[in-house]
Amino acid sequence: MDYQPRPDDIRFLLNAVLDAPARLAALAPFAEVDEALQSQVLEEAGRFVGEVVAPINRGGDEIGCRFSDGDVVSPPGFRDAYQAFVDGGWPALSAAQEDGGQGLPAVLEAVLYEWLAAANHGLTMAPGLLHGAYACLKHHGSEELKQRYLQKIATGEWLATMCLTEAHAGSDLGQVRTRAVPQADGSLRVSGSKIFISGGEHDLTPNILHLVLCRLPDAPAGPKGLSLALVPKLLPDGTRNAVHCERIEEKMGLHGSPTCSMRFDEATGWLVGEPGRGLAAMFVMMNSARLHVALQGIGLLDAAWQKADAYAAERRQMRAPGPVPASRGGENADLIAEHPAVRRILDTQRAWIDGARAIAYRSALMLDVAEHDADPKARERAQRWCSLVTPVLKAACAHQAFHGASECLQVFGGHGYVREWGIEQIVRDSRVTMIYEGTNEIQAIDLLVRKVLPDAGAAMSAVLLELRDTLDASREADADVQRRLAQLRYMGTTIAMAAHANPVLPYEVADDYLRVTMLALMAWAWARIEAAAPQDAARARAGAAFRRWVLPEFEMRMGIIKRSCETVALTHAAQAAVPGAGVSN
Repeated sequence: MDYQPRPDDIRFLLNAVLDAPARLAALAPFAEVDEALQSQVLEEAGRFVGEVVAPINRGGDEIGCRFSDGDVVSPPGFRDAYQAFVDGGWPALSAAQEDGGQGLPAVLEAVLYEWLAAANHGLTMAPGLLHGAYACLKHHGSEELKQRYLQKIATGEWLATMCLTEAHAGSDLGQVRTRAVPQADGSLRVSGSKIFISGGEHDLTPNILHLVLCRLPDAPAGPKGLSLALVPKLLPDGTRNAVHCERIEEKMGLHGSPTCSMRFDEATGWLVGEPGRGLAAMFVMMNSARLHVALQGIGLLDAAWQKADAYAAERRQMRAPGPVPASRGGENADLIAEHPAVRRILDTQRAWIDGARAIAYRSALMLDVAEHDADPKARERAQRWCSLVTPVLKAACAHQAFHGASECLQVFGGHGYVREWGIEQIVRDSRVTMIYEGTNEIQAIDLLVRKVLPDAGAAMSAVLLELRDTLDASREADADVQRRLAQLRYMGTTIAMAAHANPVLPYEVADDYLRVTMLALMAWAWARIEAAAPQDAARARAGAAFRRWVLPEFEMRMGIIKRSCETVALTHAAQAAVPGAGVSN
């Protein structure tokens, strides 16, 4: 079965749980984007994804991209589907109207890209960086560059790439060697090689705009010496630039998306932003990409769940334990959906999908608040949320996409391991989300070491207090969540104190800290979901699964962190008690 978006599920989260219509109406650019308009956009997006994008997913995986003499041919149907995507105005959904966009809220774009990834991850990789590239150029590009390229990116007429990684450097961008030499006419000559460039070459659009991290002459070593250049495949006069695709990778999954090794041979480009501030200019693009990876994870998990749920509702195996299910009828075996082991898998993944959606959509709403709210304090709070929650979402949703899809494959038994049902493709495609746009380990370090500890957890504490204040302590479920949020606040302070004695400790517990943060956020989300739909049996079952089989990990991870901090304290005290031993600070 092909993936089918379910707009009703999204409307419930946006309207009943997150109060999105009222939040958006308070922002000047969206004063007329009412609930009816949002619903219409969701319906049309769901129809496009289900009818145009989903049916070509399997062919994209089985046939894949073909490389020949520097050119890349997309799988059958991809060019037509992408052109329909552009013609429908979908790339421009949240771009400003003056740039050719529709000026709609970021949260609607978030839903669109979640659905696109669920339906066809390979094709979705092509426009996946468009909004990040648009934001990067809009905020940091010169007027000349914006006039020449901004509308082309906003509308999706031309696609864009993000060229960071080099073979010797990997995630260590401070080792980037690509050079850019200024020319008398204000352009740059860019030379170097980049790897793992999604969509570095393809036939979906005539031009491709590469945003390339590079070094100007005499730039200092390390990340502070990096600049950002825009290097198009085709120059303004229509001639081919000195940009070459040397090969495409043979990958575990994502066969519908070309992952390219690119070479720049004194290619013509132009500086984006200030010299030596390339990472700052690209950060807008990278942060957008990380949220999109989280949405990919949610969408892929939903796609896996849809397949497993449908299969479990028709496949019969043995007698289910317990009372005779009504679905048995005169059959000799029960539906596997009636078996507790299968029910646990399905309900647990449903709990992850709905809880993560609530957090991701709230993050998308905060993007709009951060940009458009008239109150500077509200903008500051929203930006703080996005800064702290984005790495959590990226890592946790990517992790669950792969592991949850693998669990969904288990529902099929041996049938899941063969290609016929399509679940194995989701397992393969989803694995990369834990790696790209910063590995999950890098996200955890970014969260704890770079964002939580510098102010001893004050910013994170503020975010958790905001969540606490949205809950009703008179409800048992809400009170439990408030207790967990308080524990997490205290744990940030505990880690900060232990880090003074052992600076390595935060790196060791960063993954546990990120995970426990996601679980606390999920607990908040499920408290809100169940309060909004107290009589919904399906959601009640997923909420019960969350509390029974997901949330207990909170105590386990907190215990790991606490034990690590206690060990540091004991070691520090023992060293201090030995005369002349000295204590390392």
